Amino acid sequence: MNPEGEKRYVGYGEALAYGFAAGGKAFVTTPTQSGYLSLFFTKVFGLPAGSVSFMMLLSGLWDAINDPLIGSLIDKTRTGYGKLRAWLIITPLPFAVLTVTLFGGPSFLGGVNSVGVKIAYMYVSYILWELCFTFADVPFNGMTTAVSPLARDRTRVISFSTFISGIVAGAAQTLLLSLMDASEKGIWNISLRTVFLLIGVISAVFGGGLFSLAGIFTKERIVQSARQPSIIEGFKVLIHNKPLVLIVLSNMLMSAGGLYNVFTTYYFAEVLKLNSLKLLIDIPGGAVGIGTYPFIPAIKRKFDNKQIMIIHFISKAAVGIVCFFAGFRHYTSKAVAVPVLMLLNIVISIVNTVKNIISTEMIGDAIDYMELETGERNEGVSFAVSSFFGKLTSSVSTSIATAVLPRIGLSYKTVGGQQVSVKGEKTDFYIWMFYVLIPQLVNALGVIPYFWYNLTGKRLESIRAQLALRREELLAELESAEE
Repeated sequence: MNPEGEKRYVGYGEALAYGFAAGGKAFVTTPTQSGYLSLFFTKVFGLPAGSVSFMMLLSGLWDAINDPLIGSLIDKTRTGYGKLRAWLIITPLPFAVLTVTLFGGPSFLGGVNSVGVKIAYMYVSYILWELCFTFADVPFNGMTTAVSPLARDRTRVISFSTFISGIVAGAAQTLLLSLMDASEKGIWNISLRTVFLLIGVISAVFGGGLFSLAGIFTKERIVQSARQPSIIEGFKVLIHNKPLVLIVLSNMLMSAGGLYNVFTTYYFAEVLKLNSLKLLIDIPGGAVGIGTYPFIPAIKRKFDNKQIMIIHFISKAAVGIVCFFAGFRHYTSKAVAVPVLMLLNIVISIVNTVKNIISTEMIGDAIDYMELETGERNEGVSFAVSSFFGKLTSSVSTSIATAVLPRIGLSYKTVGGQQVSVKGEKTDFYIWMFYVLIPQLVNALGVIPYFWYNLTGKRLESIRAQLALRREELLAELESAEE
C-alpha cells in the first residue's frame, strides 16, 4: 500500500506561484553568474583581474561564516507564517535594492578615477548582495521540502520551479547579451555601464516582483516542533546526516566546474566577438531541455536517484571530450563552433534538467532521514550548508578563472574611454579548452561520493512511511496542547 495515499496538498496554482518566484530569482541571479560578473567587473567597471579574483575568493570564505549562521537562524525562526515563509515575505525588497546598487557601480562612480574607491565599492556592494541573497535563497529552497510531506507534491513544485526558472533565465540572458551587442556594435548609442545599470533596474523590478510570489502564495505544511533548536544542535545533526554530507561533497566537487561559466562568457565576447551568438547556440538545448520534463517520471521509474546522478556526471564528461576535439582546430570559426557547441548544450541541458530536480529531491530525502532519526527538521542549515559549499567552490573556481585570464594572455586597456581586449597568440585556444573540456572533466569528480550513497529503494520508502505516522502523532499533540 502506498503510505501517501491519494491526498494532494499542493495545487497547480501554488506550484505555479512558486515556479514564477523561481523565475524571478533566476532573472535577478542570471547577470550575477560567475562569467558575467567577472566580465562586468573587469571590462565594464575597469577593475584589475587580480583584484576581482581576490574579491571572489574572499566572498567564498565569507560564505563559510555567513551561510551556516543564516541557516541556523532560519531554523530557529518560529512565526505564524512558518520559519521559511516569513523570510520570503521580507527579503524581496532589500534584494531588489542591492541588485541595483551592485550593477549601478560603474554609473554611480562614473566621475571617480580612483581604482581603490571602485574596488571598495565592489567589495561592499557584492558582499551585501550575497548576504541578502542567502537570506532569500535558503528559505526558498527549503520550501521544496516543507511545502508538503508527499514526494510527488515536492517533485511537482521542483519541476515547476526548474522549468519556469529556465525559461525566465533564458529571457534574462537574451536581454543582457542583446543589449551588450547593441552597445558594442553601435546599434544603440549607450555604454556598457548603462546596459548593466538598466539590467539591474529591470532585474530588481521584474525579477524581485516575481520572487515575492513565494512569500505571498506558498505555505509550509510540514509540522515543526515548537522547540527551537540551538545553532550547535543544528550542526551536530548535519554532521551525522551521512546522505546529506555525501550530496554536499558531490556538489562541492561538481561546482569546481564553475570555470565553465566564466570562460563561456569570455569565449563569445573575446573569441567569436558576438555575445548574442550564445543565444543561437542555446536554442536547441533549451528546446530539448523543455522537452525532457515529460519524460522525467519514466526516467525515475527506470532508474533511482543515485543512478540518475551517476549518468549525469558520465554524460557531461563524455560530451565535453567529444566536442573539444571536434572543434580542436576550428574554435575561432563560427561555422564549426556553432554546431559543436549546440551538441554540447543539448546534452548538458538534458542531463541538467533531470539533475536539478533530482538533486533537490535528494536533499529533501536527507532532511526526512534526519527527522526520523532526531525528530527535528533542519531545512535552514541543510540548504545553507549545501549552498555554502557550492558557492565556496564556485567562488574559488571563478577566482581561479579570473586570475588565469592574464596568464593566458588576456587583458584590457582603455582606448577612447572604452575597455579594449589585448590577447596573446594562444589565448583563444586556452579559452576554448577552459570552456569546453576542463569544466566537464572537473565536474565528473562529483560522481565519487555517490558510490557510498544508499538512501534509495525500500529504505527510502520505509522512512517516508514511518514519517507519515510520526507527523500525524505530532500534529495531534500540537492540536491537543492548543486546546
